[in-house]
Amino acid sequence: MKKSKSFWAFLILAAVVYVVVQFFIGSGFINIYYSNLLITIAINIILAVSLHLVIGITGQFSIGHAGFLAVGAYVSAIVTMKLELPFILAVVLGGVIAALAGLIVGIPTLRLRGDYLAIATLGFAEIIRIALFNIDYVGGAAGMQVSHLTTWTVTFVCLVITILVITNFTNSRHGRACIAVRENEIAADAMGINTTYYKVLAFAIGSFFAGIAGGLFSHNFYIIQPGNFGFLKSFDILIFVVLGGLGSLTGSVISAILLTVISAFLAQYPETRMIIYSLVLVIVMLYRPQGLMGTREVTDLFKWKPAKGGN
Repeated sequence: MKKSKSFWAFLILAAVVYVVVQFFIGSGFINIYYSNLLITIAINIILAVSLHLVIGITGQFSIGHAGFLAVGAYVSAIVTMKLELPFILAVVLGGVIAALAGLIVGIPTLRLRGDYLAIATLGFAEIIRIALFNIDYVGGAAGMQVSHLTTWTVTFVCLVITILVITNFTNSRHGRACIAVRENEIAADAMGINTTYYKVLAFAIGSFFAGIAGGLFSHNFYIIQPGNFGFLKSFDILIFVVLGGLGSLTGSVISAILLTVISAFLAQYPETRMIIYSLVLVIVMLYRPQGLMGTREVTDLFKWKPAKGGN
C-alpha cells in the first residue's frame, strides 16, 4: 500500500486538509463552534470506519459499539483526571482497554451469528452503561468532569492513522480472509480459514479505534455521563456504516460527515430535527438501498488499484 498511488494521494490530501483547516482556525476564520464541529466529525468518522471493519468487511452484525466508546472515554478520563498522566497516553490506554474488552466480548459471542450476535453485543453495551451509573469513582449518574484537551491536530492525526490501518488491514491477506468470512463463512471454514480467529481479530481492532474515539470524545467536553453511551448511540454509528454502503470505507466517511453536519445544523430545531433526519435516511434507503457508495471506494472513481500485498 505504501507505494500505491492511492496511498500517496491520501497523504497529500490529508496534509492539505489539515494545513487549510489549521490556518483558518489559527486566523480566526473558524470559530470555536465550527472547530468543535470539525472535531466531532473526525471522531464520528473514526467510529464509522472502526465499525465498518466489523460489519462491512467481516460481516458481523454488531450494535454495541457505544460500549467500546464508553470504555475508551472513561478509561482515558480516569488516566488524565485521577492519575494525572499525559493526554496522549490516556487516549492510547483507552484504545487498549477497549480492545481487551473487545476480546473478552468477542471470543464467546462471535461464535454466534446474525440476530443473536447483535443481541449479545447490544447487551454488552447496556451492561457497561448500567455499570457506569453505579460506580461512584467515576461520578455515577451525575457524570465525571473532564478537562478539555482534545485538539484538531490530535484528532486529525488519530483519524489519518485509523483510516490507514483499516485500509491496509483490508488490503492484506488478513483482510481478504475477513471478506471471505463475510461472503460465505461455511465455505471460508472449509478452505481452512480460522473464521473465529479473524472475526475476533477484526472485532478487537474495531474496538481499539472505538476506544481511541472515546478518549477524544470525553476530552472534547467538560463532562461525560453514562447516558451519552446508550443504545441510540450505537444505532447512530451503525447508520453511518449502512447509509454509506456496507463494504465501503469511503461511504462510511461520507455518511459520517453528512449526518453529523445535518444533525448539527438542525440542532436549533429540536421539534423537527429528528423528523427531517429520519426522512433523509428513508429517502436514501428507498432510492439508494445499497448505500451512498455501495461497495465502491474513492479509488475506484479514479481507476486506481490499491496494493494487495501486506500482512
